[in-house]
Amino acid sequence: MKKLIKITGLTAATLLLVSSVQVFAQQEATSLPDLLNMVEEDRVAESAEYRERLQQFEREASQQQQFLDTTNQRIATEEGDEADLSDEFELNENTIAEKTATLRDRRGDLNELFGTLQGVAGDFLSTFQNSLISAQYPGRSEAVEAFIEKAGSSINQLEPEEIERFWYFMHQEMTESARVVTYNGDVTLPNGDTVNRSITRIGAYNAVSEGDYLSYNGDIGHLQVLPKQPEASIVSSALALQSASSGFVKVGIDPTGGVGGQVMANLVNFPGVEEQVRENAGTIGRIIIGVGIIGMILGFYRLLMLTLISIKVRSQLKKDKPMKNNPLGRVLLVAESNPNADTETLELKLGEAILQETPALESLLTLIKMIATIAPLGGLLGTVTGMIVVFQQITVYGAGDPTIMAGGISSALMTTVLGIVVAIPTIFMHTVVKSRADTIIHILEEQATGMIAQKAEQIAASRS
Repeated sequence: MKKLIKITGLTAATLLLVSSVQVFAQQEATSLPDLLNMVEEDRVAESAEYRERLQQFEREASQQQQFLDTTNQRIATEEGDEADLSDEFELNENTIAEKTATLRDRRGDLNELFGTLQGVAGDFLSTFQNSLISAQYPGRSEAVEAFIEKAGSSINQLEPEEIERFWYFMHQEMTESARVVTYNGDVTLPNGDTVNRSITRIGAYNAVSEGDYLSYNGDIGHLQVLPKQPEASIVSSALALQSASSGFVKVGIDPTGGVGGQVMANLVNFPGVEEQVRENAGTIGRIIIGVGIIGMILGFYRLLMLTLISIKVRSQLKKDKPMKNNPLGRVLLVAESNPNADTETLELKLGEAILQETPALESLLTLIKMIATIAPLGGLLGTVTGMIVVFQQITVYGAGDPTIMAGGISSALMTTVLGIVVAIPTIFMHTVVKSRADTIIHILEEQATGMIAQKAEQIAASRS
């Protein structure tokens, strides 16, 4: 501290000298006597100012010394207190260790009991956290967690009431899992809103509310409507169960998972056919679907027209007078208009008439067949395109995560499926329509051959 005071004094003196020199430099002397007087005056003034500042520094140094002495005294007192407290702390630690050992010895076999209870409670904790019964009876998980913490403590001891309460929770879980009950509770809708509804719980497996199947999330603490519900028949049976007051009701339940409902909860991860087509078909898949629809429309149209023509042809077979509203009638009119023609000429004219009717009967068959051929090729194109996307993803992200490649693979396989799905019914439709047209053409050829044979018999009879 004394060194600090000396350094401070020297610094102040230096600053005083510098300031006096600056003041002297700023004054102007006109003669040597004036300059001598100015120097003398400055010396006297500086000497007085120096003494005043020195006295001030000595007073401040005395105050600082007093403050330092007080601080050192306080530090010494605190160090003494620290030593006392350290000794007391060490003594308390030894006392705690002795008390803990005494408690451990006195508890004896209770330690094994508490350890067993802790393990059993830990096994039941996950069940309580995710059980549908916890939605009706909240707070069980928190109580079991506190029970586990206290059972594992080396100081705190479980009370008989706490053990009985845990036993009650286990008995409640087993009893309620065999009951179908209805109560009011909060339900979270798919849009995020929470409403109070009447809930019917089927044991520990499933819960329904207003025809909707529910799932329980222990983190939220209440039930949620499944984003995707099962088929309509199962939903209707759940609604019937909720509206029933007694008796037996047939209803679908999902007992999978730890507490049931695992399959229904995962329905959102299993999209239906429509969702798969909408998400994975892509542009090529939509083109295939459009072409398939066009092919089926054309097929049904031609099948309808050929059916009507077939009805008219069969009706013509039962009549003696040919009609112009059907192919067979028009072929018969050709034979009727050439009564004097020989067999060769008649054969040529009837063949020409049949050839004229054939294009109309086989109309659009080529287009339908082409669609049936193009659809699988379009599916193959989609497969190749999807695999190209997969390989690009592998190049960028690697092959460590298969979920990254799932989109491209799904798209590729979906287009292949769509191509086959379109091709199979289109080929079937083409076969049916072609068979119907061939049947009509066969009738025309059969009737033409019959008329030629009849004409030949007439000519032979006339010659004889």
